[in-house]
Amino acid sequence: MKVILLENIAKIGSIGDIINVKRGFARNFLISNKKALYASKDNIKEVEKIKTDLNKKDLERKKNAKQIFDKLNNKSFEIKKLITENKELYGSIKPTEISKLIKQINDFEIKPSQIQPLKEIKSVGQFKVKLNLHPEVQAEIIIKVLAEEDNK
Repeated sequence: MKVILLENIAKIGSIGDIINVKRGFARNFLISNKKALYASKDNIKEVEKIKTDLNKKDLERKKNAKQIFDKLNNKSFEIKKLITENKELYGSIKPTEISKLIKQINDFEIKPSQIQPLKEIKSVGQFKVKLNLHPEVQAEIIIKVLAEEDNK
């Protein structure tokens, strides 16, 4: 199925590109999230007209992503969790928890879908986490997992 992209999407294409993707991906993700339109003649003409506006919006998002990047890149965050005897967590630390931690400490709204741990966080230690702030801007933070003291 051919669609026209309304925003830059990493590894797929940039604004105004007409790409061929699977029907399910087009309907369930690109079109439902307003990231693309069906590639009809009318839609192609419409996108050509509004391409400059879309580029301005994308530059604005990129600028905001760069500001967040400057404040968060290589910063470390600590999370205290209860652990087992062999220094493993009861469960794991998920992107939603990291998102809440960043919001609580730095007051930045980062969606859990933008957070990508390089490996699953299931034990005590330091872990690198990638933040996809924009298709062209990725930051990296460090999550330090510490043992929470059991006060019984």
